[in-house]
Amino acid sequence: MSMYAREFFDQMGLPFADCAVVGTTYYATPVPDGPLRLRIDFCRTIRANEYDGLRVATIHPEQGELDAAVLRFDDHKTFNHRDATLGRTPQESGYGTFQEFRDRPDWVPWEGALTSGLRDAIEQYTAVWFPGAWTGSVPGRAAGRITRKNLPPPPGPGPGPGRSR
Repeated sequence: MSMYAREFFDQMGLPFADCAVVGTTYYATPVPDGPLRLRIDFCRTIRANEYDGLRVATIHPEQGELDAAVLRFDDHKTFNHRDATLGRTPQESGYGTFQEFRDRPDWVPWEGALTSGLRDAIEQYTAVWFPGAWTGSVPGRAAGRITRKNLPPPPGPGPGPGRSR
């Protein structure tokens, strides 16, 4: 999967021991032996394979979804540095979003994302639904900046971000 969702969630440093990433969705049981589950998905925009945030939800096995919140990348300054570097403004397409290109498996679309704002929002959300589950502060890697450090090397020369497809 070219999106590297597992690495995205791993590098966010969420502190839940009982967790798994299935496809592009993060699942956790923040309170051991508790009935509630946490689910985090990427939020799609109206464009195919484009995402503008995370959707955090509390799930009960019998009652279904109890609550959900959308954490937009723009609101949490996830791509501010990237967009400023590219000269992108909020009025332009692609601002505060990323696109997944399945034909470019060597490119991580969220590379360089600053996730500390998202992580803080998830911590606040879990404090409401899972009191005491946030077990201390897990140090973020490079203050929440995600890099390709643990990802597989690119297969060889080819188009990279910002180059023609």
